[in-house]
Amino acid sequence: MKRNMDLIRDLLLQIEDGRRSFDLLTPEIAEVLGESSEGKLPREQAELLEYHLDLLDNAGLITIKAKLSGAAWQIGQITWAGHDFLDTIRDPSIWRETKAGAKKAGGFSLDLLKALAKGLVKKKIEQHTGVELDL
Repeated sequence: MKRNMDLIRDLLLQIEDGRRSFDLLTPEIAEVLGESSEGKLPREQAELLEYHLDLLDNAGLITIKAKLSGAAWQIGQITWAGHDFLDTIRDPSIWRETKAGAKKAGGFSLDLLKALAKGLVKKKIEQHTGVELDL
């Protein structure tokens, strides 16, 4: 499965806005449990969401209170590193420029993506304030 950085960003923004629970119950599992399958995520979407929540957790960007594979994940909070990353990619125009720069480079890691976004934010601050930052 490929990492989708747009989904990573979207999940962080949702968690920051207060979302603390992700229902990953698929119609197949709901049926086995005797629950209604109405409104449940298709298996592929549930697996994609679970994979990316796991990536966020493994990268140290969020904490997980509880995870029941194939059922639900309870989010604890965004970590300090998660907030730092989110603050560098929050602005939609910075995010677009960051993705474009990473695409031109042909690949990226989370650290490189954060550094690129941080550089773009620094440049924007310097343009708006005239203050040269030494970061």
